[in-house]
Amino acid sequence: MTGRRAALAWLGLAAAMLNTPVAHAEAVDRLREFARDVKGGEATFTQTVTSADGSRRKVSSGTFSFLRPNRFRFAYGKPFEQLIVSDGQKVWIHDPDLNQASSRPLAKALGQTPAALLAGGLPDQDFALSNEPARDGLEWLKATPKVRDGAGFQSMRVGFRGKELAAVEILDSFGQRSLLQFSGWAAPGTGATALPSADRFRFVPPVGAEVVEQ
Repeated sequence: MTGRRAALAWLGLAAAMLNTPVAHAEAVDRLREFARDVKGGEATFTQTVTSADGSRRKVSSGTFSFLRPNRFRFAYGKPFEQLIVSDGQKVWIHDPDLNQASSRPLAKALGQTPAALLAGGLPDQDFALSNEPARDGLEWLKATPKVRDGAGFQSMRVGFRGKELAAVEILDSFGQRSLLQFSGWAAPGTGATALPSADRFRFVPPVGAEVVEQ
């Protein structure tokens, strides 16, 4: 997946489960609680994209912030800079190396996407949720778009460590996998006392940048 396609995939999100009905119920409930109770936060992430045949891997990293409803910011720092930010009205993608910024209305960009699962409202509205076996010390659930057309990906797996969002794995329409692993969460109740500022989700194209409205 190219940097651009990895970005659009983000536009275009469960105590190990014990094979009992109670444990399985908790897995999906983690996501529902996250959407209901966690109004915003910040974390660092590492993203590993693996080709469909498993022969190629690409690793990038950066910071992720969100503020409900529908404001989020992915700031990639390595191996190259790229910014994806939603102010609640528009979603912007800024490529400093290309000196280009593109935007599209949030209603067209969000929809049934991983970003909608992380920063949007009720997950059951747009996704079919099911529990998965525990692995890598995390509780996992699977989220599948209820409407496949336009989603841009086949399914997501979301992993929680207790109540903390730890990982999101996306299987895109080309069979490629993108695994985001989160760490260092700062959110009310997890080490931070305040939500991210709304200013963090505003974007003004740099002077001289090519601006493309979609």
